[in-house]
This record gives sequence, C-alpha cells and structure tokens, in this order.
Amino acid sequence: MKIRLVPALLILIVMAVTIRLGFWQRDRAHQKEALQAQITQYETSAPQTVGAAPLALKDIQFHRVRASGTFMPAQVVYLDNRPYNDQPGFYVVMPLKLAGGGVVLVNRGWLPRNMAVRTAIAPYETPTGVVEVEGIARADATRAFELGANGSAAHQKIRQNLGVASYAAETGLPLQPFVIQQTGFVPAFKDGLVRDWPVPDTDVERNYGYMLQWWGMALAALLFGLYAARKAATKARTGEPDPGPHLNGHMDN
Repeated sequence: MKIRLVPALLILIVMAVTIRLGFWQRDRAHQKEALQAQITQYETSAPQTVGAAPLALKDIQFHRVRASGTFMPAQVVYLDNRPYNDQPGFYVVMPLKLAGGGVVLVNRGWLPRNMAVRTAIAPYETPTGVVEVEGIARADATRAFELGANGSAAHQKIRQNLGVASYAAETGLPLQPFVIQQTGFVPAFKDGLVRDWPVPDTDVERNYGYMLQWWGMALAALLFGLYAARKAATKARTGEPDPGPHLNGHMDN
C-alpha cells in the first residue's frame, strides 16, 4: 500500500500535538489535586502568626493565620459586585496595623448594597484598639471582571478590584504581600459583616475534561488517517482513478 508522505505527516503532527496537550491537561489536574490536598491539610493546622517580618506569598497562601493589630478605617476599600446568595454587595477590605510593625490587608467580610443608593454603605462595626483576627492567607481579596481600569482607580473607596502591590504603592503602607480572608475575631466580636466564604475550587474536573477532548481529537485523527489509507488502497486495487485536484482550472460536469 502506497502511503502519501505529506498527509501522513500532517496526521502524525496533529496526533503528537493533541496527545501532548492531553498530557499537559492531565499534569495540570494532578497539580490542582495536590494543591487541594494541601488546602485541606492547612484547614486543620495551627494558625501561623503574622508579624512585621515579610512573609512570601508562596509560603503562606491558603494557610490559616492569626494577626494582632489596630484597624485603619480611614483606609477602607469596598469591593463592588460581590454577590452573596444572589444579593449584590461589597467586600470590606481594611488595613490592619500590626502590633509588632508592618501592615496587612484584611478582607473583613460581606456587606449588602443599598439598592436605592449604590454608594450608600450599610452600617457595620469596627473594633477600636488592638484586636486579634483569624483567617486564611489569600493572594488577593478575590477579583471581579471589569472593563478598563476606571472601576479600580486609586483613592476611590468603592472599586472593582484591589491589588496588594498597587495599594501599597498608592498608600505607602508597608503591606504584607497577601490578604487575610477573615474568619473571625479572638475573642468573638459582632461587627455586622458576613464571613460565609466560598470553599476554594481548583476546578480539576475541567482539566480532565480537556484532557479527554484532546485525546479524543488524537484518536479521531488516527481513525481518519486509517480510513483515508484504506480508501486509497481500495481504489488502487480496483483501478479506480484517484480524483485529485484539477490543475487546468476546469471543473467536470
């Protein structure tokens, strides 16, 4: 059976690429599973103390943490478009001046939006003096989709998103490179904020789905190549001419 080199090479290239992409998605799924196992382990571990010494994000993210300090309500930022139980609202993000020096951003919780006046902030309590908060170290206070940068302009109280580095540059505060997603006070303090945080979802099922799709494409390319080769071999045995492209520019009737 005569094999045409160019079509065979194209099929092999398609198969090689799609098989490699399938393995890449599988590896991403395994990485996410390992991360999820770490997150589960961190949930039951003792909280780490956040102090003046800078902590690398890679070493603290998803860990339980505890920090003592004084809230800085004048520097509060309200992150818009953060729904809870299908109700629009804000996340209240406030710097905490640490007792031993340095500052860390704290995502204190969720606050419902005033449906009549969007910029009217519902009342909540901020404890005075030194307090102790517990929570989870996160890279940011969650991100929401925004068009352009106007929704996160500096010096605005209400924004779409808040980056730790950009906020540090804006305010000059010596911030830790992460945000504490607060789970509570020690001792307990009722401030009127909701801290029913969603469970981190690594979305590993999507990677496995993409893996199967890529490998399915590789199998389809193989089956197509076998079908084309068999069809060409059948035509060669029966003497049927191979209907290739017409180079003279005319079409058969």
